[in-house]
Amino acid sequence: MSLAPRVVLVHRRTELSELLARHGTRGQVEFFLRSRDRSLDEVVERDRRINAALTEVSAAIPLGWRRGVVEREDLSRFLFAPEDIVVIVGQDGLIANVAKYLDGQVVIGISPEPGVLAKHTPADAAELLHHIGDTDELTMVEARTDDGRKLHALNEIYLGHPSHQTSRYRIRDERQASSGLLVGSGTGATGWCSSAHRERNSPLTLPEPTERRLVWFVREAWPSPTTGITHTEGEITGKSLHIDIESDGLVAFGDGIEHDALRLSWGQRLTIGLSPTHLRLVR
Repeated sequence: MSLAPRVVLVHRRTELSELLARHGTRGQVEFFLRSRDRSLDEVVERDRRINAALTEVSAAIPLGWRRGVVEREDLSRFLFAPEDIVVIVGQDGLIANVAKYLDGQVVIGISPEPGVLAKHTPADAAELLHHIGDTDELTMVEARTDDGRKLHALNEIYLGHPSHQTSRYRIRDERQASSGLLVGSGTGATGWCSSAHRERNSPLTLPEPTERRLVWFVREAWPSPTTGITHTEGEITGKSLHIDIESDGLVAFGDGIEHDALRLSWGQRLTIGLSPTHLRLVR
């Protein structure tokens, strides 16, 4: 007998929950916000809306189905099953946070304020749970170290120093000193990579989210007697990009999650390219 489907509901603590954890009482939270010319009411309203969305989505899950719940902070310790239906309630950024921990599971993005990825409202949940076959396969980025560690990201992977000091490495046989390197997908092309693309008036065409193509940009490379600035941007379609590390203390992290990073030292090689996995996002 086959098991009933399992729905995994993913969310993050609201701003109010985090403020209460830090300050202890609602009165202290109100005092803290008032001292910064902000109102408790707006924080309470956002908390109400996200909790109402979680309640509505939870109620839409059929009674006979299995279910799990996980907060963003616990994602690295949660075991997703291959057949899980992952329902993410929150902003677009939460979907990017979850993507790196998945391996082909179907994802439904829901938000009280629909965005680009979390494009559905809580009222859509019941219908979507029964129509999960219509998906977009969003391209992801993969970074691999020469000692076998891997990292996946939906938007982009950053390689550099965690405090944005000078990073030294060799790329395409050119030694460089810069503020780091960005490799982004079509989903990430509206964010950090878009900023780099605009500020340098790059002739590159940014990819679409489902396109099997990545773009990369070196941030603020500067020339010297020993470093060059010839290879500062490009595309990745088939062959991955190899970066030979020539300074200690560098990291590679995805989608802004710095605490879950690959730590790199002099002499290591990092290979960044198209991930073999996709984010399967229900339309």
